[in-house]
This record gives sequence, C-alpha cells and structure tokens, in this order.
Amino acid sequence: MRATLKMFTGFLMLALAPLASAAGSHALTLYGEPPKYPADFSHFEYVNPEAPKGGTLRLSGFGSFDSLNGFISRGNSADRLGLIYDTLTFHSLDEPFTEYGLLAERIEHPEDNTWVRFYLRPQARFHDGQPVTANDVVFTFNTLVEKGAPFYRAYYADVKEVVANDERTVTFHFHHGRNRELPLVLGQLPVLPAHYWAERDFARTTLEPPLGSGPYRIAQVNAGRSISFSRVEDYWGADLPVNRGFYNFDRVVVDYYRDLGVALEAFKAGQFDFNQEYSARNWAGGYASPALRDGRIIQEEIPNLNTQGMQGFVFNMRRPYFQDRRVRKAITLLFDFEWANGRLFHNAYERSNSYFGNSELGANGLPDEAELALLEPWREQLPDSVFGPAWSPPRTDGSGVIREQMREAYALLQEAGWRIENDLLVNEDGEPLRFEFLIVQADFERVLLPYKRNLASLGIELTLRRVDTSQYINRLRSRDFDMVVTSFGQSNSPGNEQREYWHSASADNPGSRNLMGLRHPAVDALVDGLIQADSRESLITHTRALDRVLRAKHILVPNFHTTVYRVAYWNRFAHPALPPKYDLGLFTWWEDPAKAAALRSRPLIIETQDD
Repeated sequence: MRATLKMFTGFLMLALAPLASAAGSHALTLYGEPPKYPADFSHFEYVNPEAPKGGTLRLSGFGSFDSLNGFISRGNSADRLGLIYDTLTFHSLDEPFTEYGLLAERIEHPEDNTWVRFYLRPQARFHDGQPVTANDVVFTFNTLVEKGAPFYRAYYADVKEVVANDERTVTFHFHHGRNRELPLVLGQLPVLPAHYWAERDFARTTLEPPLGSGPYRIAQVNAGRSISFSRVEDYWGADLPVNRGFYNFDRVVVDYYRDLGVALEAFKAGQFDFNQEYSARNWAGGYASPALRDGRIIQEEIPNLNTQGMQGFVFNMRRPYFQDRRVRKAITLLFDFEWANGRLFHNAYERSNSYFGNSELGANGLPDEAELALLEPWREQLPDSVFGPAWSPPRTDGSGVIREQMREAYALLQEAGWRIENDLLVNEDGEPLRFEFLIVQADFERVLLPYKRNLASLGIELTLRRVDTSQYINRLRSRDFDMVVTSFGQSNSPGNEQREYWHSASADNPGSRNLMGLRHPAVDALVDGLIQADSRESLITHTRALDRVLRAKHILVPNFHTTVYRVAYWNRFAHPALPPKYDLGLFTWWEDPAKAAALRSRPLIIETQDD
C-alpha cells in the first residue's frame, strides 16, 4: 500500500494517511514485520493436518470448581473453558507474537496505531446456529470491562471505545497510539453471544453450560468433580488454516483431585491419560510401575523455549514487617536452593534469578547506555544496586550449611532495627518477626520445611498454613496472606500483562497479579514504556531495566525452573514430530488407532509390593 501511495501527490498522501492500511491483512505482528505464514497458508508447520479425529483425552484438575463463568472474580471456574470459545484471532505457537485471523478474516489498523478494525467471517456461528456479529464483539468487550474480573479493565485500559460499523465490521478506537501490543491483545478477545447473556446475569457464577462458538461444547458437568467437552461435529471453523490439525479428540474429560499424590496414583491406574509433571521427585521415581516398564506409559521431555518468567515466595508488602527491603533480602538469602535441588529435586532445576529468564529479555551484568537512560531519572528513588551488576541469589555448596548467607542476612536485619532476644528476632518494640506461609498443595511442604529451619536459626518464626482451594483463592483476592508461592509467566513479547503484575494501578485491585502490593514510580514508568515500545530493541531495553529494578527490590524469594515440559501419557497417542516452539501444543496431539487397540488388548497391572 505504501508503494502505491508514493505515486500520488503529497496532498493526496496527506488526505489518505488515516486509511494507510485499508487493504488489511490476514495477520497482525507487533512491529509490522512480515508474519511467518503467508495469506494463502494451509496449516501451521507444527501440526499434522491429516491427524485422525476420534477418541477421548482424559485430564486431571486440581481442587474443585463451582462455576462455568471464567470471566469474573467470583467462584472457582472449571478448567479448559477456553475450548468452547473462539477469539477474533489465533495466536501462533511458533512466533514470538503473531496473530492470525480466526473469527476475523481480515484486520486493519493505521500506521499511527490509533485504532484496529476486524472484519468477521460470514460463516462464523455460535453453537445454536446464530451468526457471530460485530454487536457480539461490542457486547463482549463492554461486558468484560464493566462486569468482568478487574484484570480486563487494566488490560484494555487504552481502549477508548468499540463501535460496530456494520453487522460484520467492528472497530476499536484507542486513547493514543503508543500501545503497539493493543491490536494483538484485542485479537485474543473471546467473543460471547449477546443474545444468550441478555437473559442471564453475567456477574454471577453459574453451572449452566454457557453458549460458545469454539471447537468444543460442554457435554456434562459434575459440580466440583468433573467436566467433559465434546467436539462440535459441524464446527464452523474446522477447515480454517489456523485450526487444521488441532482439536482432534472427540471428547475431553477433566476429573478433579484434591491431592496431587492421589492424582498420580490415579494416573498410573489408568484413570486419566496425560499428566504434565511439575514435581522433580515424582518425575524421577513416582511413575515407576509395570505400565512404565513395559511401555504402556511413556515419559517424555519436550523442549520448552519460552521465556521462563519467575516463580517465587511472594512477600505481601502490605504487612509492616515486609516493607523494609533489607528484611526481604535477608529472608531471601536463607533459602538454600542448591541443597534443595540436590536433596529434593534430583538436580532437575535451575535457580531462577531473572523475571524474564531463558531469553534475551533478562538483564545481565552492568546496565548498558540505553538501560541507564531509562534508569537515571529514578536514581534517587532506586537502590544503588540497580546501577551495578544485576542481582542474583548467592550460590551455596549444597551441604545445607549456609553460615555466610546467615551472617549477611543477620547484618541486614540488624541494620533494619532487628535483634535476637531469647532466640527470637524482635524489633525495637520487642515484637517478634513471625509470619504465615499460605499453601494449597501438600507436596510443597517438603520444600518449605527446610526453609523454615533456616529462618528459625535467626529467630524468625514461619508457620505453614494449608487451606482448601476455595479458601486459598478467596484469601489471595482479599490479600489476606503474609507469603505465598506463585509464578509470573512471561511471553516472548511481554506487554499489557505487566500492568497486572507490577504497576501501582493494580496494587489494590482484588484478583490482580500484583500480590505483593508493589507501588513504585520507576516500575510504573518502565512498565508503561515497555507497553509503548516501538521496536523490539526498545522492548528488550525496557524489560532488562525493569528486571534490574524488580530484582533489586526483593519482592519475592526466587525459586527455580526447568527448560523442558515433563509429560507422561498412556501410549495410545501421537503428536507431530516438530512441536511448536513456544507451547506444549497438547491439542495438536491425536489418538493413534493402532496404539489404542494394542493398549486395550493388554490387561492393566496394578503395582504391588512384590513388584
């Protein structure tokens, strides 16, 4: 289009500038770079377009659920609800951030990035046969912002209004053009049927299966225990290039377990088919069984090339005793990862130090000139360590003896006004430093008990409090905790979600990911700059600067990560030889009829002590 415009006079160029992208595109990329797949592509290269349809995929869920409305803060929604909804675009699993048309066949947006327009496919249908229209898109957006979880208001904060231009054309207008990610974020909008919700209260939890337009519909619900989905035989989008090779199972069933140990035993007994394992101990020996030994169960490690983000023990900095950075750093020093990795995790993990680990987005060494340009205006409000080498947790020798770390921790605590008195760490008012760690998974206690002993050696009292899933969620939403373990996942193109993680605007929003209550003007500025970055280079500079500040603030105790997906499954499935670069791609798998028949012909042997 630009080449065509050069043929016209300067006056005409000015007149047509707002319509610079009127031709539209089949895909959106973050910085206008060409997408990997052309407009006439037939399927993604990481799928098998001829994969057979059929069979059942049985999965496990943890805890319970009491709602099928996953868009609000109330209740605990069931897993895999995204299977029933289509979005405006489809996120490519082998590109950092590219969106291809799904409900939308064509997308337009101008060079000044002040709006984005989606043209809906005329064949798009909800499961009741009603067409998906622009009015449904307008309804969805306004409803999520007004009645949905607080996340949506922050995520879509830069949208000024959304307008249905006609039955199949919808335009989102922005407050400004600085949020380059926003058109792609809006493409991920799941479109809800306005006619269905017109007679229902969107703000309430429900166990009535909602209406969608996606590849599956909800077939059966056993509240709190199981949910099953059935593939829509006449799914309107089945032959689209973005869907070919996906959604091959006729049924998807999720059974819930309140204990992960019980779930593992259920998997080995054939009660469900696929398990993604997060415990190194279980991965090393928990799957031992006759079925594993004779090949009926497969353990496989699939490369995970995603940015690893950060898992950690999060401080609730709303608590007075966690408001001092020196106290938080001291508590951080007392987690002996090397000992835990050797004794508990079979040396399966790497220590996390960056909030954008396993990628070019994380900070290393000293800040470069571009990073310093972002950080210098905030020098007076930032720790000096921000301007030195990026902070990383110290390494121990793995023996369990951490005298050096304890000396440094106690020096920091003394500097902050704490002292040991009668074997307790107390402040100047004689108040002891004691806090509660809120957990929902019993397996995590084995990680925390050694940490508790290290804290106790400096007079710090840690109490472990395990609660059920519903209570855990409610306490997180109300910020009624001292410390929890959680993770902050990152994509290869971080953007709007960073507001929910770190920005002051999300600190008091119930349900936001800013669990620590972080408020800092430098962090806010870096997050805003990251979202508004106009090039990949600028994005990387902002993430590295932000990474330095977050690490120096000691807002959590860094945990660990692995760079593979650890999956175990019963040997009746197949998956493409080339996995997607940035996702596990479970719904590109299929049931292999020959493998399934062979598995059915063999008796299930339950492990006994004689085995």
